[in-house]
Amino acid sequence: MSTVVREQDLEALVVGVTLLGSGGGGDTGAFGRMLRRRLGAGELLLQDAVDVPDVSVSPIGVVGATSVLMEKLPSGNEFETAVHAVSRWTGQAVTGLMSLEAGGLNGLTALIAALDLGLPMVDADLMGRALPRLDQFSWAVAGRSLTPCALSEPSGQVIVVDNVDATGLERAVRSFVAQTGGWAVLALAPTPVQAAIADSVPGSLTRALALGRAHAALAPAATPAVVAADMGGRLLGSGRVEEVARHLITDGGAAFGRGSVCVVDSSNRSVIRIETENEYLLALVDGDPVVTTPDLLCVLDRRTLQPIAVDTVRTGDEVVVLALPGPTWWRRPDRIEHVAPQAFGLPYPPQLLEAS
Repeated sequence: MSTVVREQDLEALVVGVTLLGSGGGGDTGAFGRMLRRRLGAGELLLQDAVDVPDVSVSPIGVVGATSVLMEKLPSGNEFETAVHAVSRWTGQAVTGLMSLEAGGLNGLTALIAALDLGLPMVDADLMGRALPRLDQFSWAVAGRSLTPCALSEPSGQVIVVDNVDATGLERAVRSFVAQTGGWAVLALAPTPVQAAIADSVPGSLTRALALGRAHAALAPAATPAVVAADMGGRLLGSGRVEEVARHLITDGGAAFGRGSVCVVDSSNRSVIRIETENEYLLALVDGDPVVTTPDLLCVLDRRTLQPIAVDTVRTGDEVVVLALPGPTWWRRPDRIEHVAPQAFGLPYPPQLLEAS
């Protein structure tokens, strides 16, 4: 069953993909405004695979340092260039699109591409949330190749990468974006839609829209417990951010931001410590781990209830900390090891919310 997205749905959708970002995934504001301009008074269908059985789908999105997007803005041609390049290389036409990841700005980029190219949008992605590495795409975890693929950057350069594994593709992406302004559009090879969704997370954008609508329905004076309940999550605490620590770590020559956020609960004085990288990864309450990735940790401004990103949370912020269930796709033992805390160098086993 298709989900219709109209202009009045966009604010909820932007909030929803931000929540699926779990504090990361890049700033959704600019792409939300871009999507609003592209959509206008029209509508966009988020389609189930059964509704478009004959399309060949290319997962598409932005890779690299999304923080520099405001310094090097999209030209508007990156999506088309990447899609045409991977089509030429494979000799197969791209006749549908899906998102690389549903969390953060990539929950919106494929929608913009679908409108620009006039292609159907399949409601599925390769993460179900935001995650930082290409080897954490569901296709890669399932043993499927991510190549051939094409990269296009704002100045017009385009490359095709083939015959490398996910780690090799990560290196190629890093090298390309380091030389070309920090980010690029990545388009994977066109794939028959049933094969494309076989190892993907279905319904992820519809879930984002539902989360955004639940968030929009919150009363301004809602208590933290009501906020968590109405969002379908678990309240971890509410209080003042007492400390934010950030530092860099290196892995294979690449630098990553790592840190922690400490919140003291205003009602019972418990200490909530959140370990972070690009996203919120792990929450401990008084030293005990309570929720970890792949479930979603969300930090909301206590006054506005808007999500606060990892790189913008500050000492003194009054916040609500809650956890939302992550994608069920990751709960299998052979999958969760790729996204559990140990995958980020944190010595904790996964702690998940009860499956609904």
